[in-house]
Amino acid sequence: MRTAVLGATGTAGSRVVERLRAEGTQVVEVSRGNGVDLVSGDGLAAALEGVHTVVDASNSFPSDDSMAWGEALTTATRNVVAACAEQRVAHLVFLSISGVEDPAFDQFEYYLAKREQEKIVAESDLDATIVKTTQWHEFATNPAAVTFYDDRVEVQDWLVQPIAADTVADVLVREVLDRSGNQRVLVTGPESIRLPELARRRLEALEDRRPVHATEPYLPELAQGVLRAPAEAKVLGPNVEEWLATLA
Repeated sequence: MRTAVLGATGTAGSRVVERLRAEGTQVVEVSRGNGVDLVSGDGLAAALEGVHTVVDASNSFPSDDSMAWGEALTTATRNVVAACAEQRVAHLVFLSISGVEDPAFDQFEYYLAKREQEKIVAESDLDATIVKTTQWHEFATNPAAVTFYDDRVEVQDWLVQPIAADTVADVLVREVLDRSGNQRVLVTGPESIRLPELARRRLEALEDRRPVHATEPYLPELAQGVLRAPAEAKVLGPNVEEWLATLA
């Protein structure tokens, strides 16, 4: 079975590629580095020729200042849906984020775009599965909430329920090889933790001795648990300590 992975060089996509190949699946890696631009659509339909399943783990950025980030994301998804339809792709597995629909994010461009992406996929004629995950353990050093200085690290005080990127990749691969039949799959990690503490433990594992300072998040709700998983989410390990042990 021929499977295309969009965002094949990213945190989730690269892991999906590795796992699918280990299962003997023929993989088409789709990224800008391979000459495919999801935002413009250049090279996309050709890359999906003969593909049975598409995993979209991309995170598209505009190529210049003429387009906003949110517009780039939604434009890319429209192009993906159109190319999948043109090439008669049998199944689209689309990676998204838990909680983007919460009203707390009504003014947050990135999450508004993620909402629209999900809507585009769900309302298409494609056979599609949307996989929604909470933040990943790897978010511990993400510049969206973490700022590094020579003498300290400042981390926004988010309350998160992280899942490992390896686990996310496992879920995506399972949907490719052994479909659940669900239109939406929601997964999370087993442990809630404040982001500054997660960052501190990650840096400690790296033997980075810089002190971690918690800062106010740009949305108060981020400190109050809006990013934690809803009750219906499937809980998957590892927990934070187990994840850190895999990095040693």
